Amino acid sequence: MRDPAWVRWGRRTVLTLLTLFTVVPVYVMLVSSVKPLKDVQSAFTWLPTHITLSPFVEMWQTVPLAQYFVNSAIVAVCSTVLSVAFAILAAYAVSRYRFVGRGGFLTAALSTQMFPGILFLLPLFLIYVNIDRATGLNLYGSRTGLVITYLTFSLPFAIWLLAGYFDTIPRDLDEAALVDGSGPLGALIRVILPAAMPGVIAVAVYSFMTAWGEVLFASVLTTDQTRTLAVGLRAYASQANVYWNQVMAASLVVSIPVVVGFLLLQRALVQGLTAGAVKT
Repeated sequence: MRDPAWVRWGRRTVLTLLTLFTVVPVYVMLVSSVKPLKDVQSAFTWLPTHITLSPFVEMWQTVPLAQYFVNSAIVAVCSTVLSVAFAILAAYAVSRYRFVGRGGFLTAALSTQMFPGILFLLPLFLIYVNIDRATGLNLYGSRTGLVITYLTFSLPFAIWLLAGYFDTIPRDLDEAALVDGSGPLGALIRVILPAAMPGVIAVAVYSFMTAWGEVLFASVLTTDQTRTLAVGLRAYASQANVYWNQVMAASLVVSIPVVVGFLLLQRALVQGLTAGAVKT
């Protein structure tokens, strides 16, 4: 039965408003990135009077954006790879084996997502400083320390999600692989992982996005040499001026990897998140 006309128009109106609510900030960012600085600092206009691409060139010269880009790429890729690798092994063990403390482990992993991230900032800072004093291992201000920090956020959620996804895969597949001569690790790599690829992709995307756009911990636990993109955007504001057009241009550029990755993997991401949430 077809919906009444007022229902269809109401649905279209709501969807249009929601789309505008999402798209308008991106449009403002795009328009501001192609305006001269004096036009951005004056009253806002929806259409640019003068269009220039100089902010996309000058943004690399005003601040060391390339260095920030490299730092973010290294931290995000390393934290994603480690998070996925550790989560696969831990989630497979939780899903396929019953051991003492299994329920407590899952509860502890999930409970870490309930606390505001800022609660972990001071403990991690003190841990890194004391490790440096005791062993000489410099974690504070290093990219390694930032990777470990992001693992504390992404790994518990990844384990929880993947354990639920592995539960949806029949155990008969494991048993068939074992009968064919594979060990538990061989069964995981050859049989289970291909079937669980949407869940693995969802975990990888979540871990990468967490590390790529995080600001709070990166602003405290990095130095000028290890600063990431999300924090480095603040460098466009000096005591004399704020280069808003370059900020907008840089924001567009740093968003490209996440947007492209999401568009390419959105189907697998949705499948992984929904299937992993079915059963834990």
